[in-house]
Amino acid sequence: MQNIYLAIPLAPLFGAIVAGLFGRKIGRTASHVVTIAGVGIAFFLSLIVFNHIVINEAPAYNGTVYTWMISNGINFEIGFLVDKLTAMMLIVVTFVSLMVHIYTIGYMRDDPGYQRFFSYIALFTFSMLMLVMSNNFLQLFFGWEAVGLVSYLLIGFWYTRPTAIYANLKAFLVNRVGDFGFLLGIAAIVAYSGSLDYAEVFKQAPAMSGQTIQIFAGYEWSVITVICILLFIGAMGKSAQVPLHVWLPDSMEGPTPISALIHAATMVTAGIYMVARMSPLFELSETALTFVLVIGATTALFMGLLGLIQNDIKRVVAYSTLSQLGYMTVALGVSAYSVGVFHLMTHAFFKALLFLAAGSVIIAMHHEQDMRKMGGLRKYMPITWITSLIGSLALIGTPGFAGFYSKDAIISAVGESSLPGSGYAYFAVLAGVFITALYSFRMYFLVFHGKERMDDHTREHLHECSRVVTWPLIALAIPSVVIGAIYVDQMAFGGFFGSAIYVADAHMISSEVAHHFSSWGGLILHSLSDFPVYLAAAGVFTAWFLYMKRPDIPAVIQQKLSFIYKLLENKYYFDKFNEIVFAGGSRMIGGLFFRFGDTKLIDGLIVNGSAKTIGWFSGVVRKIQTGYLYHYAFTMIFGLLLLLTWVVFR
Repeated sequence: MQNIYLAIPLAPLFGAIVAGLFGRKIGRTASHVVTIAGVGIAFFLSLIVFNHIVINEAPAYNGTVYTWMISNGINFEIGFLVDKLTAMMLIVVTFVSLMVHIYTIGYMRDDPGYQRFFSYIALFTFSMLMLVMSNNFLQLFFGWEAVGLVSYLLIGFWYTRPTAIYANLKAFLVNRVGDFGFLLGIAAIVAYSGSLDYAEVFKQAPAMSGQTIQIFAGYEWSVITVICILLFIGAMGKSAQVPLHVWLPDSMEGPTPISALIHAATMVTAGIYMVARMSPLFELSETALTFVLVIGATTALFMGLLGLIQNDIKRVVAYSTLSQLGYMTVALGVSAYSVGVFHLMTHAFFKALLFLAAGSVIIAMHHEQDMRKMGGLRKYMPITWITSLIGSLALIGTPGFAGFYSKDAIISAVGESSLPGSGYAYFAVLAGVFITALYSFRMYFLVFHGKERMDDHTREHLHECSRVVTWPLIALAIPSVVIGAIYVDQMAFGGFFGSAIYVADAHMISSEVAHHFSSWGGLILHSLSDFPVYLAAAGVFTAWFLYMKRPDIPAVIQQKLSFIYKLLENKYYFDKFNEIVFAGGSRMIGGLFFRFGDTKLIDGLIVNGSAKTIGWFSGVVRKIQTGYLYHYAFTMIFGLLLLLTWVVFR
């Protein structure tokens, strides 16, 4: 099986290299064939791994592929850990990536950077696969940084657009903040455990939990708490948690296929996966878990509110991603790691579906993204309409759809928690149910129903997209309906992941709650008495009433609540704060260094100052060069007297 494990990441890498280096020579068709074949092979092999590890219950594989070097007893290696958590992630990453690759043929058909784009997305897939398959922190960090690098290239893919360059620089810089914390966390792990290997670090974790460190003089911090918080700061960057979320909405400047890949299966899920993988560490620090819980709840609630006022179809889905990542993080914070990863899986399918459906609409609308210029597309684009409806129903947690099972499990787990901040988190995830339904069906009604608001030229050319675009939508719609029902009894609270996820006895979910999730049919019946289902229904009804029945009311609400609307429109002023404090502060410090350090100290004092000193001294010496012998004799005698004085009195 080791050869299969090795082939899974190498197949997309091979496609990326061929399309990237030889794309111009082999042409557009060969470029997409080789990259799709690479990802397709990875998906097929992932199915074999899933069957081997999950279906046949084979033991997990943990082995070294290549040892780079050994320094001071620390092994720097490339190695794979393939257990049930890895097997599930392999299926999600490769399947969604395969659908995005196929979809890209239609979406990027007329783009001059066609081959380059296919090379980038295949490289993105390779990077994420290396991350999820790693068995040590060195390889984890490699995959972590690789997905960040490729996301930078893809967000700024249309590099002639200033907005795209601004967006990819923003993503790069914000993630450097998170990655700095992540790297410090890994450094602390090496310092206190002497190893980069997961198994060895987890073995030593209980001993590390008893040690303390002084970050500030006089204040003792638990080493394990510091490590977990630093690791989670890295996750806050990658998985876009407040306040390091600001890069994700701007990532919409990239082509729609990469929006689907970033938001569904690769970069933003890396942080969630990492925290779940590090559960043996996080379970030893309730302080760190509380920190994770509060950050996740804040993201789930407040980022969802921003989706209510967006008019760009892709940005609505982007803020939906932010909110849903908050839900996953909340689950991690209450030690329901399996539930968080379960929602990661279901979310990957229906969020990729929503993004690709949005891209289908954008293609049909000649790259118009403003929902206020759409409407009535249902009759022109039936496949996009029905798949968008399926994705929206899954997103809001409609009983019977994939998102219902995982989201209901999160709410139940938070309701059971006794951690500090769990009451706030429970309110946030409940309120988020209504908000999610409201902005999701606001988008759905504005795009597919009601009055047609596009111009005549666009209306005349409206039609369903080609099969290479619609087939991936259909393929993603199927798991968006059924995947939750298939695995809810195992993944939610059924111990599906086995030893891959560790939960302390004190943090286990009660058997009474777990019992409700033992059968998908029983869970649907039980949901009829659950408040969240009626909250979602209320959100859908509110969206219908405001945007179909009485479309005049939203403008009145905006006017009456102008302060709140302005706050949401400015995204809680996070961007302005960053621009003034961090960007402005950096420019001010740079200006001070330039004016005083460069101009006055280096140029003025050191360079020009030394030149002026030599000039002055030369002027003094020049006056001695008179041509009179007695002046030279006087100078020689005076110098001799000074030399004798120094010799006598030294």
